[in-house]
Amino acid sequence: MKILVIGSGGRESTLVWKLSQSDKVTEIYCAPGNAGTACYGENIDIAESEFDRLIEFAQEKNIDLTVVGLEQPLVDGIVDRFHNHHLPIFGPTRSAAALEGSKVFAKKLMSEYDVPTAPYEVCNDRDRLEEITSGKAFPYVIKVDGLADGKGALVIQNDNDLAQAIHEIYEDNKFGTAAEQVIVEDFLEGEELSVFALTDGKDYILLSPAQDHKRAFDNDEGPNTGGMGAYAPAPLGTPAVLKKVEEKVIRPVLKGMEERGAPFTGVLYCGLMIHAGEPWVIEFNVRFGDPETQVVIPLIKSDLADLLLSIAKGQLDASGFELYDRHGVCVILASEGYPGTYEKGKIITGIEQLFQSGKARLFLAGTKYDGEHYLTNGGRVMGVTVMSKSLNDAVLSAYQYIRVIEYEGKQYRTDIGFRALNKTIRDH
Repeated sequence: MKILVIGSGGRESTLVWKLSQSDKVTEIYCAPGNAGTACYGENIDIAESEFDRLIEFAQEKNIDLTVVGLEQPLVDGIVDRFHNHHLPIFGPTRSAAALEGSKVFAKKLMSEYDVPTAPYEVCNDRDRLEEITSGKAFPYVIKVDGLADGKGALVIQNDNDLAQAIHEIYEDNKFGTAAEQVIVEDFLEGEELSVFALTDGKDYILLSPAQDHKRAFDNDEGPNTGGMGAYAPAPLGTPAVLKKVEEKVIRPVLKGMEERGAPFTGVLYCGLMIHAGEPWVIEFNVRFGDPETQVVIPLIKSDLADLLLSIAKGQLDASGFELYDRHGVCVILASEGYPGTYEKGKIITGIEQLFQSGKARLFLAGTKYDGEHYLTNGGRVMGVTVMSKSLNDAVLSAYQYIRVIEYEGKQYRTDIGFRALNKTIRDH
């Protein structure tokens, strides 16, 4: 089997690593890839947005399966384009990807199919937003409708937050066309949980429930990021909670999408708030999360290539699907200043030692190789993942391995998994 993975982050490094383990995979390519994907496959210098070139490459190489890592190509319709050329591809069509591409679309679907989510109102302009928020009790959340690199949800705690949000949306035009519509929704109390369903539109299987750490600094302080670490399975995702997620969220959404003529295939990522044992949907994503992928994919015991191909063909084969009875933790190493401004080109040492270790997995992200050195090349530089029989051991081991990696300005959280461990792991 020949596989093409589209993307260039830590998520794609993880997917390429796992897919390359399949006995059935003979060749694996990543477009455009990074220094990590190059360790397990061949990087191809084609951008995620160059659909014509990607299709041409898939035809030329007789690619058996294409896997799309990130959301923008999905929302822009890459799956439809591949389907038009009879090329198997894992992911939702453009109309189905609206679940992530449009918060308004997702909210209306949830309202129609009684999926639990925060009460909301839609604003089409500044006047309407100011009218709705005038006198509204704090806190609440303002969300832009379209894709905003995970930065489009603004928690409003006071009048200053509201003024800043309005300024960013309508004067700075920070979110561009993504903010042509805006949602104001009530603030949900509880604890966050990520649940991934792999689905062919009708049948589905669940991966290990995970928990991400969005804030830049320990104790969930600092600005929101793309994610500073994750662990799975999260104890919050009990069998009882997951049963409710299936009954109240996954099944109604799959039914609703099919009835709307946009059956959903691929990864349905449910970003949830769990309160008093009940799930509430914060958002949907239509692809694997990052950094959750770095823990949920290594916990899959089954052949991932077989699984994704069966879904791409519309015939999910869940027979023999297995997860490891282990705990996984991933700690993200970032560049100093992330998620704000940061410098690139810092020499990284210790990568070879970690690649050779028997326990840790190193998933490179914002990293490049210049033929002599590995260099930082992004905000989130890499993820260190460890699987173990206990979460405590996985966390302790991950932080031990992190000491091996060195570069100027190395930045990371020291408390990944703290909610489950109920204590902070400090790196002395």
